[in-house]
Amino acid sequence: MLDVVELKKRRYESVPATTANHWLADGIAFQVKAGQTVAILGASGSGKSTLLKLLAGLLVPDGGAVNWQGQNVTHWPPERRRFALMFQDFALFPHLNVEDNVAFGLVEQGFPKSVARQRARDMLATMGLLERCVSKVTVLSGGEQQRVALARALVSEPRVLLLDEPFSALDADLRLRLRTEFQQRLKEAGMACVLVTHDEAEARAMAQHGYRLGNGKLAPIW
Repeated sequence: MLDVVELKKRRYESVPATTANHWLADGIAFQVKAGQTVAILGASGSGKSTLLKLLAGLLVPDGGAVNWQGQNVTHWPPERRRFALMFQDFALFPHLNVEDNVAFGLVEQGFPKSVARQRARDMLATMGLLERCVSKVTVLSGGEQQRVALARALVSEPRVLLLDEPFSALDADLRLRLRTEFQQRLKEAGMACVLVTHDEAEARAMAQHGYRLGNGKLAPIW
């Protein structure tokens, strides 16, 4: 279980901590159980992406804690946490083919390339993309790129999946299809997931619990 306890982060390091309206995160607290998705909604600039970066270990909070299975991981580096952060622009490497994009994280973790590539092929097969292994990601459709990004996030068997507006660049029909696919994959993996989105209909379709972030505060919606 992911347990976020009284997390704090100032908007600017130079702003005094006493200036409450300059907090991006001010005492934020929520839990995500295994196999559960929690949605975070909010306006642009409200701090949604910053919150994901705090959870992933890319930013250090000014207060509070991030716990995983009862263990405080607040000051663990990203690679030790094993939380996968998936950006809205997919963040695929254009100079690598599909297989090597998916295998990249495993190679960085020290897996032999042959093992990493086999695991990547196995994951791509489950996504229906095995025939795209040697394709450049730049020739893929938006939906295919999204599946490659998801395969890369899941292949390392992360403890938590962090999704930053994962469907915002796609058309309505494709968003609906991939939303259903994501739900299926997360259920199969039994993975905790935090979804950041501005689309409340999407959030309600995917998440068991939803919160709205504004002025550094997190308020439950459902």
